[in-house]
Amino acid sequence: MIERLGRAAASVLVGIATAVVILGGSIVPFVNPVWVSFEQGRAHADAWTGYPPAQLRQATDAILSDLVVGPPNFDVVVAGQEVLNARERGHMTDVRGVFVGLAVLAVGSVLLLLVAHRLLRGSSAFWRPVRAGAAVLAVAILVAGVAGTVAFDLTFDVFHRLFFAGGSYNFDPRTDRLVQLFPEQFWFETSLVVGALILLLCLVAWRLGAGHTAAARRQGQPARATLEPSR
Repeated sequence: MIERLGRAAASVLVGIATAVVILGGSIVPFVNPVWVSFEQGRAHADAWTGYPPAQLRQATDAILSDLVVGPPNFDVVVAGQEVLNARERGHMTDVRGVFVGLAVLAVGSVLLLLVAHRLLRGSSAFWRPVRAGAAVLAVAILVAGVAGTVAFDLTFDVFHRLFFAGGSYNFDPRTDRLVQLFPEQFWFETSLVVGALILLLCLVAWRLGAGHTAAARRQGQPARATLEPSR
């Protein structure tokens, strides 16, 4: 009984770790000046802000640097004026906290997967929960994608309520630079591309799991492996 519970708990942890690694890995490629500049162009951030290209890049690159590298001051000044007001800086500090939390979870999940793979000797007992975690994440992303396409504003609000205090993320595009620098079109299109990458990585993980499980069966490897290091 205890052994079965241990195997079940290990499987759940491996599945969750798989989903976290895929999610975190899918966000990283889009937190960079190249992608952000491309999407800002499509969303006409220059028209929203009134900044010429050089000032738009100055403001955006400084905000990205504070978000990814730190320190999270978000106090960039353009043409002698602060770009973000106190509420906007506070929200970006909260965003930085979420990013750091996700990064810590992702690194911990990578380590957990490595240890689990070692202890389970890469058997189907490891790859089955990997496939399950990828499949559950894929379904969740598909549901969120449909909801976001049909009701983007509602989905955006629900997402923010999960991580931020109510009202701390509401800004006026007529006056607040944060939503002028990153307009709604920016977030809509970026969300679609990130979601597509997540689905692709879920498919890769699922196929890898399927391939290793099939190989183990062909070799007559037992479906279950105990959580003991190989000797």
